[in-house]
Amino acid sequence: MRRLPLASSLIGLVAVALGVTACAAPAAAPGPPTGGGPVVAFYGDSYTLGTGASAPEKRWSSIICAGRGWREFNPSVNGLGFVNNRTTVGDGDLPDRIIAERPDIVFVTMGLNDNFSYDRAAGRIRTAIHDDLERLRDALPDARFVVVEPFWYTAQRPASVAAIIGWVREEAEAIGADWIPGASRWLDGHYADDADSWMAADGLHPDDTGYARMAERMDAALRALDPPL
Repeated sequence: MRRLPLASSLIGLVAVALGVTACAAPAAAPGPPTGGGPVVAFYGDSYTLGTGASAPEKRWSSIICAGRGWREFNPSVNGLGFVNNRTTVGDGDLPDRIIAERPDIVFVTMGLNDNFSYDRAAGRIRTAIHDDLERLRDALPDARFVVVEPFWYTAQRPASVAAIIGWVREEAEAIGADWIPGASRWLDGHYADDADSWMAADGLHPDDTGYARMAERMDAALRALDPPL
């Protein structure tokens, strides 16, 4: 078995302890969207918050919104999962905040951090995925939902990655959401240990180049939907 370099081993320990969180300061808490385009809300973790980017406008969600004239509402939270680091369920949690904005489109990009809770909470994770997506759909029956295959951040992929992807896809189909496949592979070949790395200094999050490439992949995936976005 190949031994991981010390740096990779330490990154893994940090990730397991905290979820994928450590890096640059997160974006400021979002205010109400302004402007005239559709309101687009993002339910996500640090990879959607844009941790590791040099500025909020460099994250993939903001690039996508700017290119389409969308009004972005992005309350995503570092380290958050359907279960991992979830201190509130119901009033005041992220789904509740998203519902309050009455968005036209909702992106769900959750699941990465639940890999760090999988061994002790697999059943709870599966239930929470169902409950969150059903609650959002019931509260926002006129919104279009885009559920993204959970992102991933290393070449090593524990069995939990495929399991959680499968559960998220199943629940996306159950609520009639658009499904964006393959996102867990969008950084393949460009992780922290790769020669052409697109990761920030912490080795956990994309840098500006990584987020730009993620935006390119997301843009292509959205254009391929029926109807396209």
